[in-house]
Amino acid sequence: MLLSKINNKYISYVGYAKDIKQRVILHNNSKGAKFTKGNFWKIIYKKRYLSKNLAMVEEYKLKKDYKKRSLIKIRYLKKNSLMK
Repeated sequence: MLLSKINNKYISYVGYAKDIKQRVILHNNSKGAKFTKGNFWKIIYKKRYLSKNLAMVEEYKLKKDYKKRSLIKIRYLKKNSLMK
């Protein structure tokens, strides 16, 4: 899960990648998904899976689970003292 601050609001993005570091570089250079273009993204949550199929199933679930995404985002912001 990636996080970016846009107009004083934190926005999250969920995606699958084989090479997560390279994927974030692409997103930050406006060569990733259309949604991520033009913003600086930071990895705030990652998880490894044994198969691509399982990873994509879990990615889909997290994309739809806004409550869990919000909890991950809040936990990250508190841990890094970005939340007031």
